Amino acid sequence: MNLGTLISRLEDESQGAAALEALGDIVLFSEVREMADAFGETIGGYVATSAGRFAAGAGDETWLSLIGAIERAPQPGQTALRRMLRWALDSDAQALREESTRSVEPAKACTCGGGHCGG
Repeated sequence: MNLGTLISRLEDESQGAAALEALGDIVLFSEVREMADAFGETIGGYVATSAGRFAAGAGDETWLSLIGAIERAPQPGQTALRRMLRWALDSDAQALREESTRSVEPAKACTCGGGHCGG
């Protein structure tokens, strides 16, 4: 199976969930579940969108690293899935951190001079 076929299969929610379960990696499964919950997605949905986002957004260096890892792996499909999910989890964690810092408004000092205003 080529990489394009793998990615298109992973974009199907039910196949994405099954592929994640087949990895047998409880830590990765837990991280995916947590991030899926954060974005209001199912686990299969998160896997599906992760594969698509990786295909569309990963840079050249990330792709080269993936291809090299696949060439050396005894189970290339599982290696690809792990790498794609790790990329998505890292990207999404960064986005959530950035979002949380944007949503915190800086404290406003009173400018009326008398300390009577609420701002």
